[in-house]
Amino acid sequence: MATAEAPSATEYIVHHLTHLSTVKQKSIVDFSVINVDTVIFSVLCLLGTLLLLRAAAKRASPGVPGRFQAFVEMLVEMVEEQSKSIVHGDRSFIAPLALTVFVWIIIMNAIDLIPVDLLPWIAHNVFHIEYLRPLPTADLNGTLGMSVGVLLLMIYYGIKIKGFGGWIHELFAAPFGDKWYLYPFNFGLNLIEYLAKMVSLGMRLFGNMYAGELLFFLVALLGGYVALSGSGILMAIGHVIAGTAWLLFHILIVLLQAFIFMMLTMVYIGQAHEGH
Repeated sequence: MATAEAPSATEYIVHHLTHLSTVKQKSIVDFSVINVDTVIFSVLCLLGTLLLLRAAAKRASPGVPGRFQAFVEMLVEMVEEQSKSIVHGDRSFIAPLALTVFVWIIIMNAIDLIPVDLLPWIAHNVFHIEYLRPLPTADLNGTLGMSVGVLLLMIYYGIKIKGFGGWIHELFAAPFGDKWYLYPFNFGLNLIEYLAKMVSLGMRLFGNMYAGELLFFLVALLGGYVALSGSGILMAIGHVIAGTAWLLFHILIVLLQAFIFMMLTMVYIGQAHEGH
């Protein structure tokens, strides 16, 4: 009876890919929809990031550092070295921003390492919430929101470094110079460049985390199939090996995607400091 009532593989995946939203989405682009789970987990991870970095700053001492302080100091030195080579200008805001973005994305991505059924089960049985998708970076709205923030910083630093007039002039004159009849083409190319940077930055993180999330669902389904069908010890061992292998590989993806997003953030802001 339990087997008959169990959801199919498609229903299982669709259920886990459904967000806790304010309203049902009616079109591909629907700005009336707010994915509440993405907002909540993004904010919680950001608060965790700020508390973690604050704790490291408060515990910093000139003596022999502990493990936690040494780890944070390694991150700070890594980010500072990268920012020196990329951003030629005032880094008093950019380096801390890059560090915060790096740690924030690592914490958000690490939610994918929690068993896929655990948080939805808690939401359903404790809070009576039917749908919950806790991984913010597997939601295109979340990653594009972050990339929009980077776009705004690019524009801000472009205006701050070059002045509003200089930024507007570069927007219309680069890369073909001051030939006025090429201004529309210059503007179009620069507009496309800004949009391409924003979209590719968000899509890259989303695509990798979404694919990883799907593979965890498939691994979970394999475990369910083994449990329900009684396929024997070999299938059970295969499930454990597959799950462990993907978990270890996904840890690398979690760190790599955070590093790539941080580096591209600094590269794009660094480019805003430079003229064509």
